[in-house]
Amino acid sequence: MRRTTARTGAGPVVDVPAPEAAAGPEQTAAPVPAPAPAPAPVEQRLRTEFPFQLPRGYVDGTGTVHRDGVMRLATARDELIPLRDVRVQENPAYLSVVLLGRVITGLGTLPSVHDGVVENMFASDLAFLQDFYRQVNAEGHTRAAVQCPHCSEPFEVELGGSRLGES
Repeated sequence: MRRTTARTGAGPVVDVPAPEAAAGPEQTAAPVPAPAPAPAPVEQRLRTEFPFQLPRGYVDGTGTVHRDGVMRLATARDELIPLRDVRVQENPAYLSVVLLGRVITGLGTLPSVHDGVVENMFASDLAFLQDFYRQVNAEGHTRAAVQCPHCSEPFEVELGGSRLGES
């Protein structure tokens, strides 16, 4: 169909059918191809599990050393539930043990990882896991570049708290 525009002082716009019969075969317009569909947006998946390797390794009751593990992202619930734990209320330093026991989903061939496993790890492995937890849950870093308001000198500050579960 062809649309004609109204002129000043003229009546409403009128749709007038195009005269297809009057046009010869050489005057017929080729069909316009349909526009290509828009590309589908690339689905981004949130990475929620992160592999790690302990510096020394957890030694189980049979003497087997477990070094390779997986830690998942912490949820608000993971950080809140340990605060109700009596052990954490009596000794706030125990928070990291309980929290790590919740977010470590696998360690070597152990059937499960819990706070009892974490509390029997070597201190160097516990320190490693605390740092790894901060990195994973702070999107890969815990430092921010800032500038001194007095001398304008750039430097970095630590954003993470002194213990897990603190900001």
